Amino acid sequence: MAEVDSNRVLRLLPLCVGSLGGVLLLVNRVLTPQVLDSQARSDALGVILSAVLILTTLLWQQIRPVRPEAVQLKGRQGFELKADLPEVAKTELAWASHLLLSNTATRSLVVWWDSQVLLRRGILGENERVEPGAIVRRVLEKGKPVYLVNLALYPGRVEFDYLPENTQGIICQPVGSRGVLILGANAPRSYTKQDEIWIEGIADKLADTLTRLGPESSQKTEAADI
Repeated sequence: MAEVDSNRVLRLLPLCVGSLGGVLLLVNRVLTPQVLDSQARSDALGVILSAVLILTTLLWQQIRPVRPEAVQLKGRQGFELKADLPEVAKTELAWASHLLLSNTATRSLVVWWDSQVLLRRGILGENERVEPGAIVRRVLEKGKPVYLVNLALYPGRVEFDYLPENTQGIICQPVGSRGVLILGANAPRSYTKQDEIWIEGIADKLADTLTRLGPESSQKTEAADI
């Protein structure tokens, strides 16, 4: 369901007032038998003010476009955490994932580190096996994030088959030089620049923690309720 815009009436107010003012000026001009110079000047000023009000609404619509509609991602809700991680790492991963899921458009996320899946949380895809494709490998090699603003437009989306099939947007954020944080959103073009900066900061914090703790290799995972 699309988010209800509580400011819509306020944004349309200049358009309504400007249109009403223009109509009233026209009616007053038609019903006036003799137009004085002072009235002509007043009418001209009124027309200008009405036009400015209407233009304000039109410009506002361009500056603040309608947000894309979010979808309900297909999959099951879950929280899968690698079983043999140190408690400090588990706490850090749980904290970071909770912040991302509750404060951004992220609805599904994966933490991939040293060829292992440390965490899957949110709406989980049917495929439990995470195989880094060309996009994720490029993120690892370059150390720079990739933001796919509208996943439907990218042929490379097939590599993210471990996320819900109708994921709308994806951010692949490097976690140091050894991992990637993969975030799936429920709406296209849903991450702001501020979100991207914040995600980068969380990824850096995770990289520091995981590097210091040095979790051992294991393929075990455990499921937990959110």
